[in-house]
Amino acid sequence: MVGVMNAAVDFPLTRPELAFTASGDALVRRTVLPNGLRILSEHMPGSRSATIGYWVAVGSRDEQPATADRPATFGSTHFLEHLLFKGTPSRSALDIAVAFDAVGGEHNALTAKEHTCYYAKVRDRDLPMAVDVITDMLTSSLLDPDEFENERGVILEELAMMDDDPGDVANERFFERVLGEHPLGRPIGGHPQSIIDVGRDAVVAHYRANYRANDVIVTAAGAVDHDALVAQVSGALVQAGWPADAVAAPVARRTLAPAAIVGGSPLSVVHRPTEQVHLQIGGAGLIAGDERRFAMSMLNSILGGGMSSRLFQEIRERRGLAYSVYSFAGSYSDAGVFGLAAACSTAKAATVAELMLAELHRLAEHGVTDEELSRALGQLSGASALALEDSDSRMSRLGRAELTLGEFIDLDESIRRLQSVGQDDVQQLAQHLAAQPITVSAVGAVDEDTFAPIIAGVR
Repeated sequence: MVGVMNAAVDFPLTRPELAFTASGDALVRRTVLPNGLRILSEHMPGSRSATIGYWVAVGSRDEQPATADRPATFGSTHFLEHLLFKGTPSRSALDIAVAFDAVGGEHNALTAKEHTCYYAKVRDRDLPMAVDVITDMLTSSLLDPDEFENERGVILEELAMMDDDPGDVANERFFERVLGEHPLGRPIGGHPQSIIDVGRDAVVAHYRANYRANDVIVTAAGAVDHDALVAQVSGALVQAGWPADAVAAPVARRTLAPAAIVGGSPLSVVHRPTEQVHLQIGGAGLIAGDERRFAMSMLNSILGGGMSSRLFQEIRERRGLAYSVYSFAGSYSDAGVFGLAAACSTAKAATVAELMLAELHRLAEHGVTDEELSRALGQLSGASALALEDSDSRMSRLGRAELTLGEFIDLDESIRRLQSVGQDDVQQLAQHLAAQPITVSAVGAVDEDTFAPIIAGVR
């Protein structure tokens, strides 16, 4: 039986089948196999392509230090993202690449702080091929020793590339300082030294411990027939040697409760002879399950989410102090961050930092107008609707819903929740954020003295 969605739909781990119609007449179905693997699909009427993702609920935060009976696994998650493309007993790395190139498809992977995803976008007729190839990669990677050493060099080059981007460096330092010793404070890709130090045995152990059927979630959106998808995934698992009669419960989701966070030093300055200073200023935010997350979306839109936002209008349009200026928020199962960011000349860095904080405090003190609230609702509603024209976004929405909150919220319900946010909700959240200890992260031709007065003034 297919229900019609009129609120959030829960995804119980113990329920084997679920189906409902979401906004736009999209049919969403969910199957939990006996081995604990979960398969979710969203059929998009009129689509001729599909995006599929294989999610594993293990990210950079789950890597562990060395113990008496196992080596450190720092860097293993990022290593696996690379290595799973490097061949299986039945496919070489070239075979994997050719399989998608030959049909005009796209395939890639991403490592995040709390999950890893391997995904592809293909025509509907080529979806069985994508299932076969990604299932083979996920279940049967060789983790070849020679390829392992090759990829060590590739990953080090990737990290070096990121280190050449001052914006990336400012962001990594911001997370490190706000989240302190919490595992979420570590960089997703690992540190160069952790990549140099990690051994193949540690990565293999990480792979075997976390890439099991009941760890895996498969999500697909677009021109997808759910029953055919379930049959294809099940058949590919049997072909890979994963027992068809295995019985296991899906792994439990992460607990959505705030962790005790002890931040690091409130000021991080990396001196580099760049033309601009890249700034990030902020502190602790909201966890993923916080009921204020829709108020956060509205606040972020009003404060720094577009060309009509307060930060953009005050710092770029009225004063001409920066080209790029915005606010951002990141939420995880037990911690979150909220920040203000800008890139500007060295001479303007202190002024821009002061103005960004002043806008946050002005919002906290005086609140927002009806016009700002209405504009934010329109911006968020429209952007969400446009994003969901793409099967990639819908595939990702299914994955996040299953991984994190265990509930599905469609476009109509999202808009209803945004509409319920009032001026008081935004102002109270701004007051909460403005009261948090402030961290300043800067990369450029500046030193700590540039920002020390700002830290002293707000702490």
